[in-house]
Amino acid sequence: MTTVAEDSELAGLRDALGLLKDREQVAQRLLESSARHSFDPDKELDWDAPVEDGKWFWPPELVSLYDTPLWKRMSEEQRMDLARHEAASLASLGIWFEIILMQLLVRHIYDKSVTSAHVRYALTEIADECRHSMMFARMIQKGGAPTYPVTRLNHNLARVLKTVSTTPGSFACTLLGEEILDWMQRLTFPDERVQSLVRGVTRIHVVEEARHVRYAREELRRQMVTAPRWERELTRVSSGEAARVFSLAFINPKVYTDVGLDRREALAQVKASGHRREVMQSGAKRLTDFLDDIGVMRGVGRRLWRSSGLLA
Repeated sequence: MTTVAEDSELAGLRDALGLLKDREQVAQRLLESSARHSFDPDKELDWDAPVEDGKWFWPPELVSLYDTPLWKRMSEEQRMDLARHEAASLASLGIWFEIILMQLLVRHIYDKSVTSAHVRYALTEIADECRHSMMFARMIQKGGAPTYPVTRLNHNLARVLKTVSTTPGSFACTLLGEEILDWMQRLTFPDERVQSLVRGVTRIHVVEEARHVRYAREELRRQMVTAPRWERELTRVSSGEAARVFSLAFINPKVYTDVGLDRREALAQVKASGHRREVMQSGAKRLTDFLDDIGVMRGVGRRLWRSSGLLA
């Protein structure tokens, strides 16, 4: 016997079935878009051009300490140096996340027809992500900052995630990693205060990630309708926990000591910053609205999202 809540959810799922778009048609359109708008960063970007004096590596408003008391005490040179290190930290995080994503996509298509447009597009996206990871690595090197790997704990948690994640959980985590950075990059590539190379990198990433987000959204919507109840519940909890971990790993705290700041003071001010909280929630809003719409933001999962600071 089902409960009233279960009956309501089943009715919602039946309604959602009628809204699903044909998987092959979506994939075919994405393949056509890939053919028109794909880039080779090695050829598209001028890697030999010198770093531009007086330009930022990341918009100042998106730097974690922006508008804090500590930020106001910092010199302009130190602020720009922090932006350079945070850009390297975010690029390092992006590479880590894209390597996980590539493995999740390979697992997703392992049992599917290799001649389908859906699988062909997944392979196209994997190729995109390979180029993006190499592009981010070159950008880090060009900026002269170190790489900033995630903690050993998060590295090993991700090892578990990419091994045992269910299909809807994989796509929910994919969107978490893609959409917040995408929002920031959409503010970065038109910003003439920012280094030309960084603007070029973010422009390429925004154009190609738009397809990746579409693919992941359509598949997650499908999975939240067709997956068994236990898998939908697991997705709600696992995506909430991923959001909590992601928010903590977003900027590596070592960036503060590397530019001569007190790490403990910097972390406390970032945590207390209303501006930073607004930036992160604004970056996540399009995603959290979507997850709420398809039934992911419920119960324990919603509480975890709220504890992450990404849900307003």
